[in-house]
Amino acid sequence: MTLFACNSSKKADQTAEKGSVFYTAYDTPYEVPPFDKITEEDYRPAFAYGMEQHAKEIDSIANNPEAPTFENTLVALDNSGMILERVSSVFFALEGAEKTDTIEQIAIEISPKLSEHNDNIYLNQQLFERIKTLYDRAENLNLTTEQTQLLNKYYKRFVRGGILLNDSAKQRLREINKELSALTLQYGNNVLKETNNYQLVIEDEKDLSGLPDAVVAAAAETAKANGMEGKWVFTLQKPSWIPFLQYADNRALREKLYKAMYMRGDNDNEYDNKDIVNKIVNLRIEKAKLMGYNTYADFVLEETMAKTPKAVYDLLNTIWSYALPQAKKEAAELQAIIDKEGGNFKLQSWDWWYYAEKLRKEKYALDEAELKPYFKMENVREGIFTVANKLYGLNFKKIDNIPVYNPEVETYEVTDADGSFLAVFYTDYFPRPGKSGGAWMGTFREQWVDNGVDIRPLVYNVGNFTRPTQQLPSLLTLDEVETMFHEFGHALHGMLSKVNYKGVSCTNVYRDFVELPSQINEHWAFHPEVLKLYAKHYQTGEVIPDALIDKITKSTYFNQGFMTTELVAAALLDMDWHTQTQQQTFDVRKFEEESMKKIGLIPEIIPRYRSTYFTHIFSGGYSAGYYSYLWSEVLDADAFQPFAEKGIFDRETAQSFRENILSKGGSDEPMKLYIRYRGAEPDPIYLLKNRGFVK
Repeated sequence: MTLFACNSSKKADQTAEKGSVFYTAYDTPYEVPPFDKITEEDYRPAFAYGMEQHAKEIDSIANNPEAPTFENTLVALDNSGMILERVSSVFFALEGAEKTDTIEQIAIEISPKLSEHNDNIYLNQQLFERIKTLYDRAENLNLTTEQTQLLNKYYKRFVRGGILLNDSAKQRLREINKELSALTLQYGNNVLKETNNYQLVIEDEKDLSGLPDAVVAAAAETAKANGMEGKWVFTLQKPSWIPFLQYADNRALREKLYKAMYMRGDNDNEYDNKDIVNKIVNLRIEKAKLMGYNTYADFVLEETMAKTPKAVYDLLNTIWSYALPQAKKEAAELQAIIDKEGGNFKLQSWDWWYYAEKLRKEKYALDEAELKPYFKMENVREGIFTVANKLYGLNFKKIDNIPVYNPEVETYEVTDADGSFLAVFYTDYFPRPGKSGGAWMGTFREQWVDNGVDIRPLVYNVGNFTRPTQQLPSLLTLDEVETMFHEFGHALHGMLSKVNYKGVSCTNVYRDFVELPSQINEHWAFHPEVLKLYAKHYQTGEVIPDALIDKITKSTYFNQGFMTTELVAAALLDMDWHTQTQQQTFDVRKFEEESMKKIGLIPEIIPRYRSTYFTHIFSGGYSAGYYSYLWSEVLDADAFQPFAEKGIFDRETAQSFRENILSKGGSDEPMKLYIRYRGAEPDPIYLLKNRGFVK
């Protein structure tokens, strides 16, 4: 339906006014989104108008009477849809970080329409013929490497979008894509609601035994915010449930909270995801068959570094062969503590965190509660900025003159060593009811060159870290510190992009390459030299003492069997779902059990994500791709070696990593970029060393 074809009626004029904030470049500093002017009423008309204008642009490119050239076809396509891009980048950022009932409803309405709009582009035969003409003549076009990558990317996107199918198959593909867009959205909404709807309410102070004061204070504030002053409330937000499992002496309550966490989406209620998992898996199987692939994993992995399911399984099974024996040893150590204390019960999954914390204290005299005062969120962020300055010469200046979507969001102007503007960086670090779980990076605008002008990116990091309380600032766990460094690595990939075309800019790279910049950045988080720069006591300003740094260093490999096993188990579960060849009615619980039984997962550990809340693969773009974290770890562990050998702030190495990896986006094949940086393909031995599996 065309909303803006006619301007004769007063109603059409009023409708046109809504959403118009997105119709031209923003009149704001750095052209950032004007969140102070954007209302929820703007989204529907802006999406409609954006799709309408984009369709006109596509029609103009497809029907251009001139012979196809790289500029009039590829560049025109790459630069099309600016209005739709502006509204989408804002809307979907808020759909993840600031969801309201209205935003949820709009997302439900708009997702199938966007799917249809996308199909209209990639099933446009005339447009494809122009691209195919260029693709077939590529060798004679004198294209740069980056231009060749862009051409190949769009050609494959059309082919993988179904352009070569017959008409009936194309129609079925459209239906599948529309159904999948709605189902994946519903899946994510269900997980968010299951997460938000659960509360463990504690009334008896005795049930708080073992919990650090800061954890108790946070639970009291959560209770107060929910009208239960005088009580304590624990939720399924990570900063709430993890410390409860680590420290709470009440085993029954640990079990209750842990089961609530791992039963999300599997409670046979209105938010149950088992039927949705079935539908998604079966639709993906059908789509793969329709496209001529044996499995959905074959279809997905064709456009990755791994290329095949076999390569993924080989990697995961190799790591598994080291991780599982280590996990069994760790389980035996935890059981020994239970027996020594006269526990008279067998270690269960809800016991692991509690007894692992005891073992860490016993082995390394390391108490995370003792460490947290040195990891004030603001200090950690400043440490991240300092590392980026020492490596890449970047400078971060806090700015308060640009609009944000929530008062907790903070913004920074990022400049290069020569003072030139690089990016605007947004941070949004604390959990809220409208925010999805986890942590991620995104952009409100990507980098590209427009008529000779370098358009710089607007990048954000979102997290769900420990909230400040009335008594305490935000004091982070070691896991949260590492996550903050990780997401900032993604941000660097966006901020330092220096390419010509949006289609290959920033993080537009293979899924199993995109985690390299984020994971290599983790290597600096707890390096002794770096800790001394940022880990300062929030009350005294005292730099973290050498004795504590030594404990952190010595405990590097602690619990790695558990952490690796739960990660690999989830990656294998993902692959098992997406290597199915026949549509059927899956018993989701039984499928999981069989999947884990096949690899010999011990009952004391469950996969990091169960199928009914595995948002990465059922609503987050990582289907047949969760292995990427481990594939990229092969790269990042190897890529860090020059820093380990030459010094962690070696500028020559950092400059090479920036020039060959961070700035290049998807402008060349990932392995070629990697070899240019490292001089050779990565050696997997460093991943095993990193996790303490080999000496």
